[in-house]
Amino acid sequence: QVHLAESGGGSVPAGTTLTLSCTITGRTYPPFAMGWFRQRPGNEREFVAGLSRTELSTRYADSVKGRFAISKDNTKTTFFLQMRRLKPEDTAVYYCAGGLLITNTVLVREDDYSYWGQGTQVSVSS
Repeated sequence: QVHLAESGGGSVPAGTTLTLSCTITGRTYPPFAMGWFRQRPGNEREFVAGLSRTELSTRYADSVKGRFAISKDNTKTTFFLQMRRLKPEDTAVYYCAGGLLITNTVLVREDDYSYWGQGTQVSVSS
């Protein structure tokens, strides 16, 4: 049984930095491709950032490119989303996801991910 749990959300002013964490418990091998998605108020859930299972490739949504960074710790059980220069439009529920597809590319579709966290709220005030 694989379980993902996000932490680190909160309410912050625009321009600040916030780092979300996602802890994987249960099975961690073979390595997962990891992703972060978000659902903004009144919108569908959307891809934010992804890390390939080889950890050699990353990909970001245009709206966060240059501000957000996805990474994984050496234990392979926790990965992060560092969010810099936050904007009010970044307000959303953020979800981490793990995918088991045998590919070295970054997974960007929700359907490619098998495991999801419960979500953590990030609210950015102007």
